[in-house]
Amino acid sequence: MIINKNILEKLKAEYGDAFYLLDSEQFAKNFSELKAAFQKVYPNFNIAYSYKTNYTPKLCKMVNEIGGYAEVVSEMELEIARRVGCKPERIIWNGPIKNEQVAEEFICEGGTINIDNREELKLMKMVAARHEDKLLTVGIRVNYEVGDGVMSRFGFDIDGEDFKEAVCWVKEMNNVKLINFQCHFAKRPMRYWSARAKGMIALIDRLGVVPERIDIGGGLFGKMAPSLKAQFSDEIPDYNAYAEAAATVFANYFKDKEDKPELLIEPGSALVGDCMKFVASVKNIKNIRGKWVAAVLGSQKNISMSAVNPPIDVIGMGGEQKEYNDLDFVGFTCIEGDVLYHNYNGKLAQGDVIVISNCGSYSLVMKPPFILPNFPVLDISGEEVELIKRGESFDDLFHTFNF
Repeated sequence: MIINKNILEKLKAEYGDAFYLLDSEQFAKNFSELKAAFQKVYPNFNIAYSYKTNYTPKLCKMVNEIGGYAEVVSEMELEIARRVGCKPERIIWNGPIKNEQVAEEFICEGGTINIDNREELKLMKMVAARHEDKLLTVGIRVNYEVGDGVMSRFGFDIDGEDFKEAVCWVKEMNNVKLINFQCHFAKRPMRYWSARAKGMIALIDRLGVVPERIDIGGGLFGKMAPSLKAQFSDEIPDYNAYAEAAATVFANYFKDKEDKPELLIEPGSALVGDCMKFVASVKNIKNIRGKWVAAVLGSQKNISMSAVNPPIDVIGMGGEQKEYNDLDFVGFTCIEGDVLYHNYNGKLAQGDVIVISNCGSYSLVMKPPFILPNFPVLDISGEEVELIKRGESFDDLFHTFNF
């Protein structure tokens, strides 16, 4: 659907002065393209979608229907996966803290838990002892140096005693199966993807253990407008470049081997980043000591971008526009740093609408109930607008409080 004045007038009349626009067809296209890029290099490949990045149920359901895994990091996200129809064996539970009761139920149903720390190892030992009649599938989250300058806090240090204990325990247990090694590193540049792949190969080579799956985590750049790319110091790789950097390492290592494990990655932003826009109405424009600011019904938390200027379109809604230089679009919150876009140059009028792109990643899920509830989400990929999430109300936020 082409976003123009007429469309926005209709949407505003029904849904208010601020809302998200979702393109679920673009999400499905991204999933297919990313999967194809990696499968071209290493055929036994799949995607585990990172729920935490954007857990809109429609997207999670789409991943399940097209054959991907659900990657969750809490019992809340696990419940989302269950409600959209994911079978336990298609759910991977990461994260540093897991509810013990829910974790026991989940792994006994056939789900995979990636053990992150010593306390979780103790928990899995107790669960295995209580359920000797069940085969439990566990993964081990591993941590090693990839040269990104970040001391990751996730997983076991592969040179530590806790890691050795975890591996030995899994090997010794008749009712426990090591289904995968998994890692998580934050930096998105391509060179770190090659490093994490090589580190994982070095680990399985050292241990002489090849699990059914090898999961090298998430953290990929997604598709973005040239104006956004230009603000990053690193080159923004495409899907094929990531596949060449990482999947080639596995293709070469397993080329002459009979058993080729399933390679997984856990993308979030790379799939959903360009699939959502945020629409906000300009409420007022003023000048403070020579600086122009335009307040909109939205906040920086609605777009989850602070260090860069997002792609932005200004849609004139009929008011008399004036030319502005060095204008900041600011949010409705009472926080000085609530700036959605810095130093805009162009025409603008009170009542216009700004449309901010590339805000599908972490925006919706990280918007706090601060000052105002969150806004509706509308899927505009089909012929008709589909309400995916209604706007939140006072009662949505305050029904857990006692007045």
